Amino acid sequence: MNIVLLYLLLLKGTATAFAGLASLPVIQESLVNQYHVLTNEQLNEAVVITRSSPGPVGLWVVSAGYFAAGLPGAIAGWLAMITPALLIIPLVHFVGRKMGHPRVKSILQTIVIASAGLLLAAAIPLGHDGLTGPVTWAIAIVCFILLFTTKLDTLWMILGAALVSLTASSVGLVALL
Repeated sequence: MNIVLLYLLLLKGTATAFAGLASLPVIQESLVNQYHVLTNEQLNEAVVITRSSPGPVGLWVVSAGYFAAGLPGAIAGWLAMITPALLIIPLVHFVGRKMGHPRVKSILQTIVIASAGLLLAAAIPLGHDGLTGPVTWAIAIVCFILLFTTKLDTLWMILGAALVSLTASSVGLVALL
């Protein structure tokens, strides 16, 4: 795939989403469904790599670029990830002065709602590929309950899920994963 086209497709995803994984449906549509340079499994792997490593949530775009085109693709993904942030600084300066205006408040509220919808849309394909057996369902349900009932850091949930998965596979419960 042409690196400039890859950059523009990844930029479309990062520029149209206002939260880490909210760009996932846009990028999935472009790279998986339209151009077929990634599979759903590679896209999910890119998300998992980023979610299980330190750093910004949006780094999965770099991993997706790498899976699509190697090191040049990773560089295109990194540039696509930072471009909106660099462009938003002047906009934030402008909006900061207009925050009290009702139209600006309305626009920002709508962006938050749209981001929530995109996050939900991103969770569905991840869940479809990741929830493969009783153990993965149990991990997801326990993490969901812990997330909404405790103040436990998500890092501990990720480490706990990895430990449960490792234990299940080491005792031969691979079929349940």
